[in-house]
Amino acid sequence: MDRLVYLSMSGAKATMHRQEVLSHNLANVSTNGFRAEMAALRAVPIRGDGASTRVYTLETTIGYDEAPGVVQGTGRPLDVAMSGRAWLAVQALDGTEAYTRAGALQVNPDGTVVDVQGRPILGDGGPITVPTNARIDIANDGTINATVGNGRPQNVGRLKLVTPEAKLDRGLDGLFRPPGGDPLPADAAARLTGGALEGSNVNAVETMVAMISAARQFEHQMKMMQSAERKEEQAAKLLGTV
Repeated sequence: MDRLVYLSMSGAKATMHRQEVLSHNLANVSTNGFRAEMAALRAVPIRGDGASTRVYTLETTIGYDEAPGVVQGTGRPLDVAMSGRAWLAVQALDGTEAYTRAGALQVNPDGTVVDVQGRPILGDGGPITVPTNARIDIANDGTINATVGNGRPQNVGRLKLVTPEAKLDRGLDGLFRPPGGDPLPADAAARLTGGALEGSNVNAVETMVAMISAARQFEHQMKMMQSAERKEEQAAKLLGTV
């Protein structure tokens, strides 16, 4: 009887985690450059005295979906969409270098190029600063030219684009970093598309269907626990009668 309780309880807990992952993905269906998180389940025997006859279902986050999102043109000079496996370098709040595919860039009041969260975008030599009231043009290799008034365009820096050899790890801040944490070298061959943004790679319809399936599975797990409780009560009454 307790084996049924273990199975249904651990299954319900794992299904709740799956719902959390799916809900997070669905909430970011319109977030530029978002990568859908994936989760898997695995069976782990309980170790201890006696035979290992009880098994827990544990949830395992296996990373994120690397498929690119749909690129849509915006015509905005500060919007960029990375091509292929390229990533854009950004300075995280803790000062470390991290990477993102969200290319909706902005210029803050002091002229620093930042992302939508206000984090500085990194160039080959650190954060990039542009002149006040300058018109910005970003080439497909990440080179930034600024034009003030009727003057000639001047090069103010180049976006640091990297192409990781291994899969990056997603941090709690939504940024990605290599497994070792060390900054990646700039890739001179990496390219981007100006005046465009890459959308999220979350499929809203598939995610909604998966959420409905997870909800039904959770309900089934709870019914199994209730069934185990009823059987336990019936067994107790039977023993009491004897």
